Amino acid sequence: MSHGIRVQRASDQSLLVMFDQSPSPRFRPQVARFARTLIEKRPQPLLDAIPAYATVLLIFDPRTTRFREVEELVERTLEEIDGAPELAPREIIIPVSYGDRYGPDLEDVGRINGLAPEEVIRIHSRGSYRVCFLGFSPGFPYLDGLDPAIATPRLSTPRTHVPAGSVAIGGTQTGIYPLDSPGGWRIIGRTAVRLFDSSRGPATLLDIGDVVRFRAVNQVEHARGSNGLEQSAG
Repeated sequence: MSHGIRVQRASDQSLLVMFDQSPSPRFRPQVARFARTLIEKRPQPLLDAIPAYATVLLIFDPRTTRFREVEELVERTLEEIDGAPELAPREIIIPVSYGDRYGPDLEDVGRINGLAPEEVIRIHSRGSYRVCFLGFSPGFPYLDGLDPAIATPRLSTPRTHVPAGSVAIGGTQTGIYPLDSPGGWRIIGRTAVRLFDSSRGPATLLDIGDVVRFRAVNQVEHARGSNGLEQSAG
């Protein structure tokens, strides 16, 4: 495989495209462009494309498709994105009410890092984050770009219930829980913006490659709901 990228069989119906030997949690533009091209075009013989930090898993029907056909699709797609201009990413600004009942772990994040809660809020809300991929639960964005000054280990014992919209830190990453679910990340705030809605098309608000920024709001603004969402198309 050209482009310094490896391809290997993952199962009888899937192929793993590896862009990097290290699966470190950081945004890789080539992974995002490759995955989005395949997801948007959904070319034959592809059934699905599932991105992660450094890989994209391609799913196909082995009854009608040979591995070589999928490998050729990979080569064509890589050539296509290499020759195409890179579009400016879409930017989404998400309002967040930090601390108090919406961010029960905010003070602990500050204590662990030797910072006041207000400083944690300032650092988190000034950042610019890229969506590496969606996973764990529908629409959960794994965001790259967290300032190391507020990186914090996950909880030793996960919570059995995390409310939808919770903004959290897990190690060197930050993310947003789109649905009520269990979770072990440190919750520092909450947004009223709905990240996943099955009645909406597309159902997920965010997509791989998007730029996310957080805007600190008070609880009165939070109560107004998702009207504070700001978007700019790339």
